[in-house]
Amino acid sequence: MLTETGLPYLHHGCKPPIVHRDVKFTNILLNGNFQAKIADFGLSKVFPTEVGTHISTAVAGTPGYLVPEYYTSNRLTEKSDVYSFGIVLLVIITGQPAITIYDDNNIHISRWANLKLAGGDMKNIVDPKAWKAVELSMACVARTPKRRPTMNEVVIELTDSLVMERACQEKKPRQLTGLGSLNLESIYDPNPR
Repeated sequence: MLTETGLPYLHHGCKPPIVHRDVKFTNILLNGNFQAKIADFGLSKVFPTEVGTHISTAVAGTPGYLVPEYYTSNRLTEKSDVYSFGIVLLVIITGQPAITIYDDNNIHISRWANLKLAGGDMKNIVDPKAWKAVELSMACVARTPKRRPTMNEVVIELTDSLVMERACQEKKPRQLTGLGSLNLESIYDPNPR
């Protein structure tokens, strides 16, 4: 089950919990089956449950992916990783970097997406089929940590979205591309006959 791996496992499966602290696009790798794997645990911190709701630590991580309150409070929580994962989702969905240029200024991707959404510019952000993922990513980057979902909730939402998309795909009639009858191996055979 997805909730037993990755960030949900670090946050809820490990005893004591672990906060990754550097969730970013380049620290999520794909294996041969296109399953995501978290990498680079160099900045990770153990989150002793007896400490309370957060741990205080010096700011470390990748600009653009760090939660804003971390800069001002030096407080780290599991919601810090949720925020960073939301940025990863926005990067994947929009194709924009975490810090992008908008109106000749550097702007954070969450602000850029908010501006586009407020202006009704949904089509220039993402394919309409991915709207559920946009909503989820925006929930992850909510300004208030209490309004952000947990990683378990994120995985459930992503899984539900994937199930719905697969169901829609199965209902659509399959279209032939015209390539079904071609033997591509014979066309690109390095040993011509």
